[in-house]
Amino acid sequence: MSVYIRQNAVPITYKAGDSWTILSQIEQGIKNKIEAAGTPLSDWDVQINRGILTGLNEAFIISSDVRNKLISEDPKSAEIIRPILRGRDIEKDSIHFSDLYLIALFPSKNYDIEEFPAIKNWLINGEWVQIKTKNNPPTPIGSGKMRLMQSGSTVEFEGVSFKTRKKTSNKWFETQDSIKYWDNFNEPKILFSRISGTEPKFALDLEKYVTNDTGYIITGEEIEYLKEQLINPIFWFAFNRFYMGGGVNREFKVNNLLNLPIPKSANMIPFSNTELEYILNWKE
Repeated sequence: MSVYIRQNAVPITYKAGDSWTILSQIEQGIKNKIEAAGTPLSDWDVQINRGILTGLNEAFIISSDVRNKLISEDPKSAEIIRPILRGRDIEKDSIHFSDLYLIALFPSKNYDIEEFPAIKNWLINGEWVQIKTKNNPPTPIGSGKMRLMQSGSTVEFEGVSFKTRKKTSNKWFETQDSIKYWDNFNEPKILFSRISGTEPKFALDLEKYVTNDTGYIITGEEIEYLKEQLINPIFWFAFNRFYMGGGVNREFKVNNLLNLPIPKSANMIPFSNTELEYILNWKE
């Protein structure tokens, strides 16, 4: 056994804090070249933020029919209704809008619900309360305000017991998270799905979409160039093989993505033909 180990051992160099992965000699060479040429995403002038956690999507994420109804009842409703994407709507270099919209009552915006009577009525009396959720049974029309309370308690309405949203300091009609970075959704940005699957699901958004908490956004410098690198087979290979780490169902961990080194310019990394062939033919 000791002879076999001596004959087949591969020297591997790790820096402090690196995740520990067994690499072949060719993989170690590829990793070294990428790290020599690239800058970790954490050192770029970019921000990565999770999409919006409403605490109760049934109330806040609405169809186009409901959107149109709310705007017809009160045109001011249009001011706080935004097109929204889910992680599943984000593909490699493309976006598939599913005609869903967010009632964007972010706590950090300090909205007065009395200025939006149609939306207030929807939140309290909308049919959404009759949808069974993970935590609650269908509840009677009119129970919406109690359902949306952010007290973390169990309450009763017309004989039906149910749980409110988790306890926060936010108002009953506001989303669960404060979304202090709400203005980032108005900037050119990269969208990506929380679950990666077998391909790099990064797409450029210039249309000011928001995303729910199954997606993320990247804003900052050189967004178009960065998106091209993130869907490049070389960096998709590198992320999967060297930086992704463990996870359930290929779920992205933002801290791992921040470790990915990407060159700040389009300079070629001096891969050999053998290394390029290895990358392009790599299978998980």
